Amino acid sequence: MRRLRRTKALRDLVRETELSPRHLVQPLFVVSGEGVREPVESMPGVDRFSINELVAEASELLAVGIEAVILFGIPAAKDETASGAYDDEGVVQLAVRALKEAHPELTVITDVCLCEYTSHGHCGFVRDGEVDNDISVELIAKTAISHAEAGADAVAPSDMMDGRIGAVRFQLDEEGHPQTPIIAYSAKYASAFYGPFREAADSTPEFGDRRGYQMDPANAREALREVELDIEEGADMVMIKPALPYLDVIRGVRDRVEVPIAAYQVSGEYSMLRAAADNGWIDERSAALETLTAIRRAGADVILTYYAKEAAAWLQ
Repeated sequence: MRRLRRTKALRDLVRETELSPRHLVQPLFVVSGEGVREPVESMPGVDRFSINELVAEASELLAVGIEAVILFGIPAAKDETASGAYDDEGVVQLAVRALKEAHPELTVITDVCLCEYTSHGHCGFVRDGEVDNDISVELIAKTAISHAEAGADAVAPSDMMDGRIGAVRFQLDEEGHPQTPIIAYSAKYASAFYGPFREAADSTPEFGDRRGYQMDPANAREALREVELDIEEGADMVMIKPALPYLDVIRGVRDRVEVPIAAYQVSGEYSMLRAAADNGWIDERSAALETLTAIRRAGADVILTYYAKEAAAWLQ
């Protein structure tokens, strides 16, 4: 077996799994204001951007071969009904317009959720201390429409409410956006790896947790049911989140469905690697590329990762 491992050229010739910049999507946090490029303390190397700085960052991403981003908005004010999420002049809607005007070739995906916009931090409308599924779905669909009308190339509902993919697809079609694809966060687990993101997006729940709507980390078969339901409702791509702790789920979904699969290497995965590298315990470049390759090997077609920009430069 070692004969084909002897030189780099031979190893490249027989490599089974390809990792390139075209497989990567860069998550970006956008805030109100001008000239803002604010570091996220728990995610070294990751910033929150005002819209003008976001446009400049997109130029740098395109220069290294990253052609797709996903936007997360942090509004100036929050309320119980998440009104900033579906405001046509909201921070994400304005950012989409600015990015598409400056970089029409950039694929702009929008995360469609309410947690960044609610005063309580939950992913839906809360009534009597519980997240109301059906009202939340209405608001999610309303948010997706506002993103599509702003020019988003794809919308990605991440709330994990039941029936939201069907509702979003119906509303997109009704409102004149039948060509807008849906990237469904189909198997989003109630993970311990989201902590740094919640700091970046200021979205930690004020009470309780999200285990009532996000998936139990112990369950894999349930993920297959979630994926199949979302595809039936109209999802064009499905997503597993987090990525590395759920490689078995990615592989299980890959073996079951034919639609493209995305996987999200989440904030905690990123921050662990960064912290270990900063302490000199691992080689960051090698470890980051190894984990991304593992996610691809498990069956992901697309990887959302905070390492996208750096990985693209390394791969070049």
